Amino acid sequence: MKNKNMLKSKIDKATGFEKRFENINTVVFKNSTTASKAVAQEIAQLIKEKQKDNKPCVLGLATGSTPKGLYAELVRLHKEEGLSFKNVVTFNLDEYYPMEPDSIHSYVRFMKELLLDQVDILPENYHIPDGTLAKANISKYCNDYEAKIEAAGGLDLQILGIGGNGHIGFNESGSLQNSKTRLVALDHITRVAASKDFGGLSNTPRTAITLGVKKIMEAKRVILMAWGEGKSNIIAQSVEGEVTNKVPASFLQEHNNAVFVLDKESASKLKRINTPWLVEKVAWTDKLIRKAVLGLALRLNKPVLMLTDADYIENGMSDLLADSGPAYDINIKIFNKLQSTITGWPGGKPNADDSNRPERATPEKKRVLIFSPHPDDDIISMGGTFKRLVEQGHDVHVAYQTSGNIAVADDEALRFASFVCDYNEKFGIDDDTAKSIFAKAAKFLANKKASEVDIEEVRYIKGLIRKGEARSTSHFVGLNDDQIHFMNLPFYETGAIEKNPVGEEDIELTVDLIAQIKPHQIYAAGDLADPHGTHKVCLDAIFEAVKRLKAEPFMSTCWVWLYRGAWQEWGIDEIEMAVPMGPDQVLEKRRGIFKHQSQKDGVVFQGSDSREFWQRAEDRNKETADIYDQLGMARYAAMEAFVRWHF
Repeated sequence: MKNKNMLKSKIDKATGFEKRFENINTVVFKNSTTASKAVAQEIAQLIKEKQKDNKPCVLGLATGSTPKGLYAELVRLHKEEGLSFKNVVTFNLDEYYPMEPDSIHSYVRFMKELLLDQVDILPENYHIPDGTLAKANISKYCNDYEAKIEAAGGLDLQILGIGGNGHIGFNESGSLQNSKTRLVALDHITRVAASKDFGGLSNTPRTAITLGVKKIMEAKRVILMAWGEGKSNIIAQSVEGEVTNKVPASFLQEHNNAVFVLDKESASKLKRINTPWLVEKVAWTDKLIRKAVLGLALRLNKPVLMLTDADYIENGMSDLLADSGPAYDINIKIFNKLQSTITGWPGGKPNADDSNRPERATPEKKRVLIFSPHPDDDIISMGGTFKRLVEQGHDVHVAYQTSGNIAVADDEALRFASFVCDYNEKFGIDDDTAKSIFAKAAKFLANKKASEVDIEEVRYIKGLIRKGEARSTSHFVGLNDDQIHFMNLPFYETGAIEKNPVGEEDIELTVDLIAQIKPHQIYAAGDLADPHGTHKVCLDAIFEAVKRLKAEPFMSTCWVWLYRGAWQEWGIDEIEMAVPMGPDQVLEKRRGIFKHQSQKDGVVFQGSDSREFWQRAEDRNKETADIYDQLGMARYAAMEAFVRWHF
């Protein structure tokens, strides 16, 4: 195929030797946007080649968050560059079962909204599994679906995403290479991952119709796309591990024209990226030395200062030893750097030598702006640091970027609406409007479908609940109302799980707030596990705002620190500031998290972790402290970690 190596020639500079651990071609892009555009260009070229030969272009398409950027670029190519889809025939991989086509969770609706209704494809040329069939008819339907693919000439190109357990389509762990299109039971991991879209695990479908592995493997070309750190482990298993039905994506190792298209985060666990010194001769930068030495110490369960020359040699680091050894000298250097990341003064220690401290000593009193994507990310992720900054006399402001309204349970909304009515009645406040709103909300929620978006009144009530909890936490930490900012960024306020991309209004609101406060420190959520998640969109707004403001005089003294949330932590080699907490401070942070009562005792978006947010935070902070202790540092009860972003 003419375009077989297009992606490779565009971006991937790794040699065959460097990729010798990889059992499939992998192409790593800077981000999902550039990757999606490259894939779109390959598809566009294929469509045009088929048009020249007066042949149909048969595409296998995927759903989920991964291909959204691809479909957006294909739509752009159609509208702005005249790419026609009249010769395109599409077959989608899967659909939940049962599922009505007009449901907001339906892949029929997903495909029509994101691609099919926005291009000139003929309605008879696109095919998506039917989630409304009687179960007795599914087997014949699936056989007919495969027959249609055969009649069209087979799939010229199959687009895939990958699940956390390695599934492709809905071919879960245990699927065989010769599996056919069929009704499948969804793995618990898959259902948990999807539960955020369905408002909880109990509402998430248990079955789906999926194209079989056999048909995927018969495609002439397969492109699997993956974005974000959350996919990094399964990508490494699929690319570098053995072929096994426990990881269905690993079957693609045996395809003669398949490629994994990745962003930097999803590729981060591949050996040539994660441990390049084991793959090729490297230039030993300070960053790489730190990563290698700390990783070695943790792998051998040794304090840094206990590593020996033999440890380096036996673990593929003899080049480093030859360049910078002996081990004792390297160990001392890394030990001192790691120790210098620890500080009880996150805003800088006044009247102290700051040459080896993560923050500046001056100005003694800093203006600090903490951005919190949801109304509880600040206290969950950096509550100890937040409180310490206030206690140490800094002018601290907190900005809640979104309302977080979709994370409030329906019964909580009703309870608070009812409280307002009872309050008015108790104090003789005659307010028919409040009663009307309560009645409207109660009627809606009593008849609400699992796929239905909340009406405006319910969304506002839920938002007010989270606003009150956030204000209560900020007061607990020590802030006044004029230091608390509720941004309500428009991208979030769709009422649905699916949010809009970051927009100009989101960026302008962020620019205005930063310009108003003129901070010396900005703290922001640096989660990259989901490149389409709320945290990432909020971070993109901050990054763009900072770039626009960088020429302003006050920005020359502004540092941006990134924290991480309840879901993950920075790698030990990445941490540039670690703020320790004693046992009493851990309990104080817990009390601050408890102010968010709507997020306790079975929250809407629990994810795959059954622990409550305060438990996750405490465990994560303890694990960070334990790693420092294991590496030979002082022992603390807990630590919050930060990485500085240089703009």
